[in-house]
Amino acid sequence: MNLTSRRFGFRKSFTGVLAALSLCWGALAPFSAAHAQDKTCALVLMHGKGGAPREMSFFGRKMEPPCVFKSVEMPWSQRRAYDQPYPVALQDIAAVVKEYRSQGYQRVLLVGHSFGANAGMAYMATLGDADGVIALAPGHSPRHMYNANIGRAAVDKARELVATGKGSETLTMDDLNQGKRTSPSMSAETLLSYFDPDGLGDMPTSAAKFKKPVPFLWVIGMQDPLYRAGQAYAFDKVPAHPHSQYLVVQAGHLDTPDVAAAQVLAWIKALP
Repeated sequence: MNLTSRRFGFRKSFTGVLAALSLCWGALAPFSAAHAQDKTCALVLMHGKGGAPREMSFFGRKMEPPCVFKSVEMPWSQRRAYDQPYPVALQDIAAVVKEYRSQGYQRVLLVGHSFGANAGMAYMATLGDADGVIALAPGHSPRHMYNANIGRAAVDKARELVATGKGSETLTMDDLNQGKRTSPSMSAETLLSYFDPDGLGDMPTSAAKFKKPVPFLWVIGMQDPLYRAGQAYAFDKVPAHPHSQYLVVQAGHLDTPDVAAAQVLAWIKALP
C-alpha cells in the first residue's frame, strides 16, 4: 500500500470513529435526560419501636421503581434503646430529606411503620418540609398510656426534673408496645420528649399542626388495636389534601406494611 492510500484509509477510519461517536452521543443524550427525570420519588423509611432499619428495607424494595429509599435507624430501635430525645430523631430525618433535595429529587415522602409513622407526623408538625407522609399502622400513644397509668409516675417525675434543670438524670419507666411491657431507662429529657401526653408523640396533636397540606396516606389493619379509633382519631385532623387517603387492609399491626405494599405503590404512582 502506498502513502496516499494509507492516508485515505486513515481519513476513512477517523471519519468512521467520528460517526460512531456521534451516534453514541445521540443515544446517550436522551438516556441522560430520562435518567434525570427518574429522580421524582425518594422515600425516608422509619421503623417501629424496638425495630431495626432492615425491617423497613424489605418494604422499600417493593417501592423500587419508581422510588429510591433510605431506611434510617431511629433512637427507639432495639439497639439504641432511646439514646436520644425526639427532637434529635426529627433532625436525623431532616438530614436525609436535605440529602435527597441536594441530589435533585422532586418528591420526598416520609414512610413510617408504627412509631415511625408517629415520627413522620411529628416531623410535618415541626419541620414540615417533606412532600407527603405514608403512615403504616401508626403507633405509640403516650396519651393513652398516661391515662391508663402506664408510666405516668415516670413522666411526672421527668417533667419535674426537666423543669428544675436536671433533665440528664436517668429514669426507668414502663413502656408499652402492642400489649407487651418493657422497662427501658433513659434521661428524663428523653423520656419526657417521647412520653409526654401533650408532646411530640401525641399523633392527634401532630396531625392538627402539619405545616402545610400534603398527600397523607393512613394505612390501618382491621386487626390493629388502633383501628377502632377510626378516621376521627388523627386522619381527619390533618390539613385536607385531594390525594390523602384512609386505607383499611386485612392485617394486624406487624404485617400491615407487607399486606399494603402494592396499594401503597399504586397510591404513590397516582400522585401528580
